[in-house]
Amino acid sequence: MIRALFGFNGGVKPPTNKAESTRLPIGAVPLPPELIVPLHQNVGGTPYPLVAAGQFVLKGQRIGAADGQLSSAVHAPTSGRVIAVEPCVMPHSSGLKGLCVRIAPDGEDRWIECEPLPWRSLPPDEVRDALRDAGIVGLGGAVFPSHLKLRPGDGGTSTLVINGAECEPFITCDDMQMREHAAKIVRGASIIQHMLSARQVLIGIEDNKPEAIAAMHSAVELHGGGTMEVVAVPTRYPAGGAKQLIRVLTGIEVPHGRRSTDYGVQCFNTGTAWAVADYVVHGRPLISRIVTVAGNVEQPRNFEVLFGTPMSHVAKLAGIRPDTDRFIMGGPMMGYRMPSFDVPVVKATNCILVGSAALFPPPAPEMPCIRCGDCARACPADLQPFELYWHSRAKNFGKAQEYHLFDCIECGCCAYVCPSSIPLVDYYRFAKGEIWAHERQKNAADSARDRFEFRNDRIEREKQEKAEKLAARTAAARAAAQSSDATPAAAPADDPKKALIAAALARAKAQRESAQPANTESLNAEQQAQVDAADARRTGAAQTADTEASAPAADQKQSLIAAAVARAKAQREAAKPANTEALTPAQQAQVDAAEARRAQVEQSAANQTSTAPEEDLKKSLVAAAVARAKAQREAVKPANTESLTPAQQAQVDAADARRAAAQQDAAPEDSPRSEAP
Repeated sequence: MIRALFGFNGGVKPPTNKAESTRLPIGAVPLPPELIVPLHQNVGGTPYPLVAAGQFVLKGQRIGAADGQLSSAVHAPTSGRVIAVEPCVMPHSSGLKGLCVRIAPDGEDRWIECEPLPWRSLPPDEVRDALRDAGIVGLGGAVFPSHLKLRPGDGGTSTLVINGAECEPFITCDDMQMREHAAKIVRGASIIQHMLSARQVLIGIEDNKPEAIAAMHSAVELHGGGTMEVVAVPTRYPAGGAKQLIRVLTGIEVPHGRRSTDYGVQCFNTGTAWAVADYVVHGRPLISRIVTVAGNVEQPRNFEVLFGTPMSHVAKLAGIRPDTDRFIMGGPMMGYRMPSFDVPVVKATNCILVGSAALFPPPAPEMPCIRCGDCARACPADLQPFELYWHSRAKNFGKAQEYHLFDCIECGCCAYVCPSSIPLVDYYRFAKGEIWAHERQKNAADSARDRFEFRNDRIEREKQEKAEKLAARTAAARAAAQSSDATPAAAPADDPKKALIAAALARAKAQRESAQPANTESLNAEQQAQVDAADARRTGAAQTADTEASAPAADQKQSLIAAAVARAKAQREAAKPANTEALTPAQQAQVDAAEARRAQVEQSAANQTSTAPEEDLKKSLVAAAVARAKAQREAVKPANTESLTPAQQAQVDAADARRAAAQQDAAPEDSPRSEAP
């Protein structure tokens, strides 16, 4: 049954120049002295390197890992040692550098262990991940990661299109691959059909490739035929475009802003189908492809070339003529001029077109647009190229986008028919590049603004959290203060008020000890009575001081003064003998003098305590305690020490020693020097 075909608008019929490069079979390329393998060879993110300088690699070993889903891995084309991982000139007309892995081949060409992929028993996602790690991308020129195209659309996939049209002049790599490897291409197409659950497979080949059509017919029949069909399509450039071929085979016209998968159709190149079969059946990743060498050479031919091989190394095998002045990657309609002869072959290299001034003479001078409309009639995407030209030239990129600039497939039909020799495609590429650069800058600015706003939000949030924590601590401190005022007995052990009471008790105890004679057995009855009375008075004074010290914090200062006065009074009473009538006139004079000195010291201590500021209260108390101790020592001394008996003199010396020791023990508690580090 003959399938009905459809047509597409526009297109041209330039000279094909294909016969010269199809006379010889696909040739092999010897290993070059060095392979330069770019890491970025596909649409999407740049793979990150997995090797370092000095490392030994095997053929097929992964040297670059995919950076996310919109990326694909890169592998070593042969075994050898990594020379460096550094930026090198990329095969692009811009001449920019990209990160590359430089490998020195060892000549042994040793493979890694390759195992077939059990794709029928694996989940579809695992198969797609394996194809991503195998580095399989579209080999028709777009180099889009194939594992992403193997996801069925929302409505499923009804038709799988295998693109073997190869419409551009000079290029014959797909033609020769279909002639020599038709069975593997059909096997790959069946694997893709199974993964997409497509109901039919249509293999479209231009009718100027009769040998390829016959070889594919035979391979399909050997495979079992069924839902797979080879269809010859009319030769018309650019029939090899995905949308144009889908239109010719199915009659479906994919509109602006939509994809073919929205209509249940997916398209793969014949080289991509071959790469899928090679990996699934043999376990070999994508490390080479068929490349056409044509143009200004003695023997045009197709070669299987390892990625990373310098183009000059491949072109020499076809015999470069002396007048060669350029290399073009691709065909004369859509190709790019290379910045040098030694740039490497990559996955997008389907043809090395060797150019010269005789083969490709300089274009005629650009003339003003006459609005003839020939470009619009030749445009296969149904655009208005002259409007796109005006807006691109005026840098009115917004208006150019309104005329669907990004629907342009850059086929070059408009420039081919332009009578004014205007390089229209160059203007479109310039406009696209400027728009992409503006989008990158805008995205970078948006990202920077988002980071700045996030930083400000974080700082404000931290300030608010600190303020809330401070308010919580303040509220807790106020609650604790109110609780301590309500229950003084529950105050913590380190409360200053309690510490002052303890210090006063310690001083009182030291004073009682200092007043006791060294040998109480030598005291007569009258002296013992005096000592007992003094102890009773001291105990009463200490109890009075404790009671007064427990007063509220607001009266602490007055309470301490009253306690000091009570202690001084108790000390004076203790120093008096029980029976003053028994004292001699000399002893009475000594007692009166001691009382006068005590009164003077107490008055001085009271004045110092009452006038001291709140923060010097502790220092004033220490000074008062020292003054009282000194007064006590003076009180117990007789006016004339010569009248004391030896036993009494010993008692006085012992008391002085005990007082000094007690003052030293109490000093660290009351002295400000104890607080020094």
